[in-house]
Amino acid sequence: MDQAQRQRVGAGNIVFREGDAPTTAFLIESGRIAVSTLQHGEECLLAELGPGALLGEMAVLDDAPRSATALALTDCVLTPVDRSQFAERLAAADPVVRALLMSQLKRYRSALARLTGEVDGLHSASESDAGAMDKIRLESELRMALENAALDVCLQPILHIEHGVVAGYEALIRWQHPERGAVSPGEFIRLAEETSLIVPVGEYVLERVCDMLAELQRRGRKPLPFIALNVSARQIEDPALVERMLAHLRSRGLPPACLEVEITESLVLDRPEIAALITCCHEAGMEVALDDFGTGYSNLGPLLSLDFDRIKLDQSFVRALDRPRGVALVKAVLAMTEALGCEMIAEGVETTDQLRMLGEMGCDYAQGWLTGRPVTLEDVLRS
Repeated sequence: MDQAQRQRVGAGNIVFREGDAPTTAFLIESGRIAVSTLQHGEECLLAELGPGALLGEMAVLDDAPRSATALALTDCVLTPVDRSQFAERLAAADPVVRALLMSQLKRYRSALARLTGEVDGLHSASESDAGAMDKIRLESELRMALENAALDVCLQPILHIEHGVVAGYEALIRWQHPERGAVSPGEFIRLAEETSLIVPVGEYVLERVCDMLAELQRRGRKPLPFIALNVSARQIEDPALVERMLAHLRSRGLPPACLEVEITESLVLDRPEIAALITCCHEAGMEVALDDFGTGYSNLGPLLSLDFDRIKLDQSFVRALDRPRGVALVKAVLAMTEALGCEMIAEGVETTDQLRMLGEMGCDYAQGWLTGRPVTLEDVLRS
């Protein structure tokens, strides 16, 4: 590092004083520094820091006046760290981690104030802190919901357009919170994906789907419909995923073809393990669908090497069928899927005109509120 960026502080000199503005933190390159404060008029040593330690970072983080004085015990070399460097990283940090850090800082400030005899007021959580704490609370409640099997798995019908019959279903997870009411899947699935919770959530859905298929088979449903379930990025990274799916199917006497794997388009790029997953699925007799095609991540390159069985067209294309350009785009995607030997499922079908146009264009399947909203297994069995 450029020596000009470092500061040399001689033994016995003050680096900063209690009450100073928190403009800079320091990384101690060499030497030793004593950190002290006044306790009832007498000096109280808080810490003695050496090479590799950060000095003065707490005041910089919470933008509060220095709560202690730093004195060089020996000749020291320090690397200044500007507060903007901390601010940028703190702003980009996970909000939960940021809230925990700031909570610890506030607790330290309170303890220090009591130690020095100063009056310390009650710290209230900021709006961002409150949001992070709510996130922590929701994560704990999601763990409990998993343990208590309180998450619901619903089935949304997928209509075979030409034959006019329901060929299969997509499994959708729902959470009816006892106090919050219905929690948006986007909220709790995103929360699960930020932690390791997405793995047990995925396993939970897999087990429920296999139980549903077993009940449909027991009730004599023929032909047995397929049920598609979406897999997360963390599940895709697990090389034993397909074998675990097969184990669940075998234990219930179910054929592999009744389970379909859906991979969201945004996960396809730069993930070499997806090709291996598709190969394993095909070898086992399961089909694989590319979900949310055309949602802004579209890159036709992966379709050259990834052998998807179905492509699910995003609902934004279906909604555009009332415009010539929308019709042209859907026809183009249909031509592409046919050339690739894939079937196409159009998502978000809500009107009879949309269904009619898709059928006339040769689209294989339709999914949406027109063809059926997500329902329970009991509703499926009654239909």
